[in-house]
Amino acid sequence: MLVFDGGCLFCRHFALLSELKGGIPDLQIRDGRADTALRHALAARGHHLRDGAMVLKGDQVWHGAEAIAWISSRMRPSTALLQLLKLVMAERRRARWLYPLLLLARRSALAWRGLPVDPDQASC
Repeated sequence: MLVFDGGCLFCRHFALLSELKGGIPDLQIRDGRADTALRHALAARGHHLRDGAMVLKGDQVWHGAEAIAWISSRMRPSTALLQLLKLVMAERRRARWLYPLLLLARRSALAWRGLPVDPDQASC
């Protein structure tokens, strides 16, 4: 399962690309901003949506750069954008180095929409 921040236009576009879902068998895609129960269950395990996307498989959780590297290494893209993303982000070390730039883009997109980086910040 891919858990992403549906408030971020970049994250939403990435997560909802039908090719991404089609390229990874049985991948479920969930909007963590909209799914409060899932978000709180993950936060109770120490995984916060404010820190980036997550991939869940059984009891395993990949978070942030690790999640993007996991997804990127498994997708079979045909679009140029996803081919580039796979090439750049499938390698974990490179993903960890570049992921802060994705978080900056996410913060900018959320700020533009007037949304907090932490969806639970509004309810605190």
